[in-house]
Amino acid sequence: MNKRANIPWERIESRLAEIGKDQAWLRSTLGIEPNVITNWKSRGAPSGKAVAIAQALDLSTDQLLGLSSSLVQVPGGIRVVIDDGNSPNHYQIKKVKLNLRAGVTGFQTIPDIYDGDTVSIAKNWVDRRGFHPGTLIALTVVGESMEPNLYEGDVVVVNTSDTAMKDGAVFAFNYDGEAVIKRLVKERGDWWLFSDNVDQARHRPKGCRSGECIIIGRVVKRETDHI
Repeated sequence: MNKRANIPWERIESRLAEIGKDQAWLRSTLGIEPNVITNWKSRGAPSGKAVAIAQALDLSTDQLLGLSSSLVQVPGGIRVVIDDGNSPNHYQIKKVKLNLRAGVTGFQTIPDIYDGDTVSIAKNWVDRRGFHPGTLIALTVVGESMEPNLYEGDVVVVNTSDTAMKDGAVFAFNYDGEAVIKRLVKERGDWWLFSDNVDQARHRPKGCRSGECIIIGRVVKRETDHI
């Protein structure tokens, strides 16, 4: 078997620029000395280091070694990485169904295993926004009341530590014992739960009164198959 060629430094340097990191960060992450980087610049990084380098750069080894077509750059495109659930660069957020009771602030969760019981989210996305992964849950949208912004079957991530009422924000609610996702709107001094669906005759606003309208958390992210 032929030995794989070294990894061109230009490929590593380009990826560092994409993720906003520098050589010092790479040295620290990999635990290597400055002279090692100097050697890589002239000779390329050894293919035996491909796994460690790929993990640090949030790439697959095939992508790093130039064996994957996904390295082709498309203007405005976002790179897709297949996560095996053990990636050090992602948090696994519990995907759940809610078990609620009317008038009760707390809630219980039941694993939602239809499409897997976790949702993988990039750590840098979560950390950059100051979220704590332990306070995030993922829910599947039910119904069409929030179309065209949320479709049935979409998965939303809810920050359960953010329950402060905010005009225009989308929240998950315990509405009299029912789990609903609505837009919170303040009108004439009162709070209302609005649907985004333009058919307001079918999706009428609901009053948000203490006791029957309890905020579970704010919707901070969605995943959708609707194109």
